[in-house]
Amino acid sequence: MSDRFYRLGCDIGGTFTDFVLLNDRTGEIHINKCLTTPSDPSDAVEQGIRQLEKTVPGFVQELDEVIHGTTLVINSIIERKGAKTGLITTNGFRDVLELGREIRYAPYDVFAEFPKPLIPRRFRLEVDERVRSDGTILKPLKPEEAREVVRRLLQMGVESISVCLINSFENPSHELMIKKIIQEEAPEISLSISYEVLPQIREYERTSTTVTNAYVKPLTGRYLSKLSGRLKSIGFEGKLFIMLSSGGITSVETAAEFPVRIIESGPTAAVISGQYYGRLFDIPEMFCFDMGGTTAKSCLIQKGVAGVVPTFEVGRVQRFMKGSGLTIQVPVVDLMEIGAGGGSIAKVSKMGTLQVGPESSGADPGPICYARGGTEPGITDADLILGYLDENYFLGGEMKLDREAARRGIEEKIARPLGVSFIQAVWGIHDLINETMAGAAKTHIAEKGGNPKIVTVAAFGGAGPVHAYGLAKKLGAPKLLVPPNAGVGSALGFFTAPRAFDMVRSHKVSLNDADFNEIEKIYLEMEAEGAKALHKSGKEEEIRFERSLDARFVGQGSETGIPIPESVFTQVKREEVRRRFDKTYERLYGRTYPDSQVEFINFKIRACLPERLLRLPKLERNGTSLQDAIKGERQAYSGLVKDFIPYTVYDRYKLFPGATLQGPAIIEERESTVIVGEDAAVSVDEYGFLWIEFQQA
Repeated sequence: MSDRFYRLGCDIGGTFTDFVLLNDRTGEIHINKCLTTPSDPSDAVEQGIRQLEKTVPGFVQELDEVIHGTTLVINSIIERKGAKTGLITTNGFRDVLELGREIRYAPYDVFAEFPKPLIPRRFRLEVDERVRSDGTILKPLKPEEAREVVRRLLQMGVESISVCLINSFENPSHELMIKKIIQEEAPEISLSISYEVLPQIREYERTSTTVTNAYVKPLTGRYLSKLSGRLKSIGFEGKLFIMLSSGGITSVETAAEFPVRIIESGPTAAVISGQYYGRLFDIPEMFCFDMGGTTAKSCLIQKGVAGVVPTFEVGRVQRFMKGSGLTIQVPVVDLMEIGAGGGSIAKVSKMGTLQVGPESSGADPGPICYARGGTEPGITDADLILGYLDENYFLGGEMKLDREAARRGIEEKIARPLGVSFIQAVWGIHDLINETMAGAAKTHIAEKGGNPKIVTVAAFGGAGPVHAYGLAKKLGAPKLLVPPNAGVGSALGFFTAPRAFDMVRSHKVSLNDADFNEIEKIYLEMEAEGAKALHKSGKEEEIRFERSLDARFVGQGSETGIPIPESVFTQVKREEVRRRFDKTYERLYGRTYPDSQVEFINFKIRACLPERLLRLPKLERNGTSLQDAIKGERQAYSGLVKDFIPYTVYDRYKLFPGATLQGPAIIEERESTVIVGEDAAVSVDEYGFLWIEFQQA
């Protein structure tokens, strides 16, 4: 494989598709960004690769792997564009999707809406069978009845079938029987059974996750095979990998089988970059902030590790209300959506106040200043008028922005209806989104036991560096870090992500009664499945397994995750497991209960191949003095003096290691622009990272 030494990261966002090409031999990086093509995302992928070929001729033949992150799956759930899906479940469990956990997310709102299930009730059919919670069969499944139910669904014209029977995680025999019948009756149909998708306790979460997997599986399969075909047609012969929501990468075959695992595939990559930088610079607490064209996502990284949570929600009816979305139980990096993106629309609310987002103008038509038919003013329009963006240097000058149209749009749609001055309206849009994001960020940091006064904010995405200064000031953070190529920063995360796969299996048993040999057997079975998923990556390398389990006090409703580092469970003493549980519990909740019994709920493994390390290229000294890097001066708005003041504009590509400069400054690169106020100083390190420190008032 030594003749192929290039790797390509490709991240399809709501507005832009980002490309990062890495030469593994030299560490040299080439980047590109083009508008996303919503009707067929693979169009933008081909277009972007062809543009890169002009800079690096012939690299496609030398490509070892393409690593891809996509928002396709999450968008198809939010926009309800998945397949016509059927569900087969146990008698009496047909309405689990509606009942959920029977929790009202807004207890005092009588009009509170809940998300519509992905499968209408008429496509949810029952079979008369019953398995007890210990896996013994109470009522056997009759094959002829199962066959009849399958045929009824097929007559209804479903394209995909999900199967989720009660307690099947302890005994999957009935689910496997239905799977066999479906494969006999309709071998071509897309199929998801809960024992393969999520063999885990909790009926609602397991059903919801299996149904979601079935709903997006045909669409994802078609898209991934089309993408593979297009890459082959332009001469690519390496391996295609897909980013998982949990921060690993997996083969295209595994992603097509379990598309529910790649729902947060795009945004996760920025966090993996942040994790890498956190370790590289030994930053104890980093607040990773990724603001693109459509949304802004964030994550707190402590001691170089981003948390992974077992569940998350998709398609919330109330965007920031927990409990108002569809619950999905797969491991996902602990991301929080904290606001809008550059294309988010500003408008006057029904109450007569300024509102920004959550609606976005996306890539097509985009904000007014894109001059592609957009009529609603967005955040990018305000940033342009405030002088933060250069209309002639957006995307390195490839895309000219229409300043006059943006001015008219804000005047007509915001300033006049609100009865405020034009500049108040423009600054209001920029400052309000920073305020919204800072409020959400403080909550997120506090929930994770962090402190906003000591975090280092790391900015990614096309709009991240424009807003990071304002956000960091509102948080009271002392430092801001902007990596090189921040506009495509998330695509860099693909190169630092491990090839990994997570497995979980529920088996409820108390610590005192547990048969450790039986538990060891569960772990070994999962390790064999994890290894199978990784071997599809086509690499015969040593696989590392990380084990953990979820335990709780008997009678509790939620579990605590504890790592089990020993490879063979039979060598672990009960007292050692209990000690680890108490230690973790005390760290989280301040105390533990030594006299209360503990029970196991879930056993988990992560199978991973050795990481391919990213060697960051060191910055070459392009300029001899800071004077060489100055492009000129531009009037831009200062939040401190509430007026336009001259900002010095710097060319980021001409800054050199050890350079220092004082705000007010604007530092431009092709994909993003960094804004630095007059109360901050910037220093450049050997890798070209910008470290921005605030002078304490």
